[in-house]
Amino acid sequence: MPSFRTPAASGLARSLAGAGAVALLAARSLATALALLLAASVLIFAGTQLLPGDVATAMLGQSATPSAVAAIRAELGLDQPALLRYFAWLGGALRGDLGTSYATRQDIAAVISQRLGNTFFLAGVTAAIAVPLSITLGVVAVQWRDGPVDRAITASTRAAIALPEFFVGYLLIMLFALNLGWFDSSATVYPGMTLGARLWAVALPVATLVLAVAGHMTSMTRAALLNVLSAPYVEMAQIKGVSGRELVWRHALPNVLGPIIHVVAVNLAYLVVGVVVIEVVFVYPGMGQYLVDSVAKRDVPVVQASALVFAAVYVVINGLADLAALLANPRLRHPR
Repeated sequence: MPSFRTPAASGLARSLAGAGAVALLAARSLATALALLLAASVLIFAGTQLLPGDVATAMLGQSATPSAVAAIRAELGLDQPALLRYFAWLGGALRGDLGTSYATRQDIAAVISQRLGNTFFLAGVTAAIAVPLSITLGVVAVQWRDGPVDRAITASTRAAIALPEFFVGYLLIMLFALNLGWFDSSATVYPGMTLGARLWAVALPVATLVLAVAGHMTSMTRAALLNVLSAPYVEMAQIKGVSGRELVWRHALPNVLGPIIHVVAVNLAYLVVGVVVIEVVFVYPGMGQYLVDSVAKRDVPVVQASALVFAAVYVVINGLADLAALLANPRLRHPR
């Protein structure tokens, strides 16, 4: 006997199927993220163990006696096998205990929480400016493609991509800090600062990072839109007399959200993980500066903890981007 399904029942079934597909892909993304973090932890620990020299000798100096070196190694647990030290470190990290700094004897998790907040603030302000600016420039370039506006935007983005960010940072310091005196050469922030004071302090590093990431995001947005504009449904919309602005904003842009989200995610991950050079240039008290200082002092627990935090941030941002792209793609939400 044939069965009949009402439109409401059919819609409910499709919604449940779409929710199941989203949940399955989200579970796969979570499992992949955990596997990547585990692999990253192994590489981070192994990499720090393969560094030349001895931590205890570096702490005590070359004139240290063998008994003093042995005592320090026992105090730090360096006399135990590497495998046991890895599992002890990993277990502590899972509990939120990242260890104690060799150089300052401070709790690493407490220092990282403040430093990471500063890095997130710098990356967040940069993203709030760079993402909408890049998407808008990409759309404008496509609307006026092959014209003077498109050529100007393309040339500017290529120049921004070609210039190293540390070079741009030093140029901005020379122009706006040394010559004009509008800003300080170092981006000093501290607890208790007002939002306005913080924004003014990070103006130069934010400008440097915006120039570093906006060029890539703009060029990728433009390329994705040009690819979609050659699709048959866009040509049909043009035949029906849809205006160029509506064609780009209403018909083309929603269909390239997936690629744009991935490009934005890669650049956001760079803003958090790749700000080491910019933080050093502007002496900004973030995670990058903390990591560089710890490498110079051979503070192995801080290096391990910082690298693990960077890896976790990178994996989480990319996982969230995959989920956002999934939610933006109806074909994945509602499989046939």
